[in-house]
Amino acid sequence: MPEICPSGFVEDIEDVVRSADDVFTPKTRSEVVPRVRRRKEAPEACGDSFLPGTHKIHVKTWGCAHNSSDSEYMAGQLAAKGYTIVDDARSADLWLLNSCTVKNPAEDHFRGAIEAALHQGKKVVVAGCVSQATPNVGYLRGLSIVGVQQTDRVVEVVEETLKGNSVRLLGSKKEGRRKAGGAPLTLPKIRRNPLVEIIAINTGCLNRCTYCKTKHARGDLGSYPIEELVARANQAFEEGVREIWLTSEDTGAYGRDIGVTLPDLLREMVQVIPEGCMLRLGMTNPPYILDHLEDMAEILNHPRVYSFLHVPVQSGSDPVLTEMRREYTVAQFRSVVDHLRKAVPGITIATDIICGFPTETEEDFEETMQLVQDYEFPSLFINQFYPRPGTPAASMKRIPTHIVKERTKRVSELFQSYVPYSHRVGERYTVLVTDMAHDQKHLVGHNKFYEQECGLPASADIATHGRPVHGAVGRRRNHRRRKAFHAVQRRRDQHGTGPNTSQATSQRSG
Repeated sequence: MPEICPSGFVEDIEDVVRSADDVFTPKTRSEVVPRVRRRKEAPEACGDSFLPGTHKIHVKTWGCAHNSSDSEYMAGQLAAKGYTIVDDARSADLWLLNSCTVKNPAEDHFRGAIEAALHQGKKVVVAGCVSQATPNVGYLRGLSIVGVQQTDRVVEVVEETLKGNSVRLLGSKKEGRRKAGGAPLTLPKIRRNPLVEIIAINTGCLNRCTYCKTKHARGDLGSYPIEELVARANQAFEEGVREIWLTSEDTGAYGRDIGVTLPDLLREMVQVIPEGCMLRLGMTNPPYILDHLEDMAEILNHPRVYSFLHVPVQSGSDPVLTEMRREYTVAQFRSVVDHLRKAVPGITIATDIICGFPTETEEDFEETMQLVQDYEFPSLFINQFYPRPGTPAASMKRIPTHIVKERTKRVSELFQSYVPYSHRVGERYTVLVTDMAHDQKHLVGHNKFYEQECGLPASADIATHGRPVHGAVGRRRNHRRRKAFHAVQRRRDQHGTGPNTSQATSQRSG
């Protein structure tokens, strides 16, 4: 399914950069000393005043697949100790809130949830990138924190909090002098979707993008060994999982800290994928797959690997990419897309755009528009720039909000104007069904190119592992895209893009 995400996401990133209110020293696990603060108003816990495993806990998650995986592990550990995980927040004794620091709205929702919980008299434990990156921000004062690399210790943090204490575990795990991937992959977990296993193959990254706050939380690259990841995948398949997602802040950087590469991992992983199951690879930045394009193409052509790759470009302008410290050029991004589209027939390549980065001129933005026009990405995540505290870009002079919104609207209309699936009308696909639509009447699945197929009746004779169904995705979406074309044509003519580009778009829309 073509996917547009005006409020979508960019992804994670940094270790040494810290803001004034964000100062802590990472420690090895053996050095992590919980800071326990006893509330003056709370009575001393003693005797039978606290009985472990008898409380209800509500888990709420914001952000990326890595965060979702962390929440599943934390919920699994708590359930294994007898705690009841509930969807109804009102019935819970404690709220475990797992935050995302990518954009301001996500943090605003997180802060609002904290206020709502405290107003209702609930105990609160926070986790994720906001509390890791800025643990001393005012609205987190007095709250317990589970650090992003301390999720295996969530039970002790929750139990201390239920006793009335405040505990903060913020250290990073080490293997010798090297940063570890994170908590053990063998921990119990509760999957939101029992058919989908999310495996974070590494944490952190190698970049220092000027707009990204996630680096302050996730830090430098830390990869899990190949054998541990393959063992986790095997265990998941044995438990009935049909689809594996490999995720991280940058999957392309995987293994560079431990002497292996992403293709090395994927070659081992595909050997254990059972018939009828699929693997999806998460986001990778362009620099780290340039050296492995042939290997990546071979793996993405594998029958049990989705021919799908998420490669964020962020801008179609080299000067803007330089100010962002993205460490690649537009030409290099184009070479990645061109090679994969040629070597992997039908591949779906998703990308991200940031509108309104402080140094973006109208000319820079038009170059981004041209890039989208040239490639007609079927999945495009469109983000407005948000100045995240403590990042270099936050101190840059901002573009007026009305201009940022106008650019966001223009690229959104451009996306809506083309029809990426018209060539698929009438084709038949094998679809792996892994979910139910919100109406609980229709099935949701994906074909080999990770294009979402919706609307299959739940009563249809379709096995969980998929069977051929008629693909009419392009036909369903042509009408709304044709309507959007007229708006984008007017705007592009107003901004001097010329008739040839508009004519080409018109032909595609028809």
